[in-house]
Amino acid sequence: MLRKRPILIPPQCGIIANIMYRFAPFTVVGAIVFLLVPCIGSAQQSFPLDSIDGLRPYDVTVEATTYKGRKAVRVFPEKAANLELVTPKNGEGGGVVVLPATFHDGTIEVEVAGKPRQGASSDARGFVGVAFRVADNPTQYECFYIRPTNGRAPDQLRRNHSAQYISMPEYEWSRLRQETPGVYESYVDLVPGEWTKIKITVRGPKAELYVNGSTQPVLIVNDLKHGDSKGAVALWIGLGTEGYFSDLQISE
Repeated sequence: MLRKRPILIPPQCGIIANIMYRFAPFTVVGAIVFLLVPCIGSAQQSFPLDSIDGLRPYDVTVEATTYKGRKAVRVFPEKAANLELVTPKNGEGGGVVVLPATFHDGTIEVEVAGKPRQGASSDARGFVGVAFRVADNPTQYECFYIRPTNGRAPDQLRRNHSAQYISMPEYEWSRLRQETPGVYESYVDLVPGEWTKIKITVRGPKAELYVNGSTQPVLIVNDLKHGDSKGAVALWIGLGTEGYFSDLQISE
């Protein structure tokens, strides 16, 4: 009789695999291990965002709170609302809160809520989203974000600007809209201040944005401007925004 050799199966692959190993013949175990190879290489990170521990804000303020029954972090610009448009660092305004996580390819999921902050200019849309592949210099990153007040606007053109991709610092929304109108933004149904589920999938130079459990992406980018890069993940807000974030999950 062939003697079974110890096989280490990581916890994320589940208890079932270990049970099968205990009772299955050696040849069957070999097949099981072969099927589990993708699982062995997988990794998942969870950030409940119920405190500010480990978070690094840049050009924004972050605080722990409870919003609409959910523990979360609140992110808002450092500057007072009436000073945000005075010598802004860029047309996006706002800033990022960097998480202690490195990301290349995979999926990012998070609950967000965004609305214009009190006293914000009339151009504020509640811009809220996620930056990924953030460089050591946190002004360089890829990003998907939403404009909640556009989702149900009475103007169709404004609705068409509900979801947006940017690549900072070179490609702000204004440059992308001018050079390639309609390519890096699209429509999605949104309600200001309401919790919204965002999922971002990234593979090499491509990324997709899903909103509120949609099975099809609401926005597809086939040419991420920083190419096939690697970096951190960050919470992102734009000009005049009061943003909330909860339960962020990263899987690679």
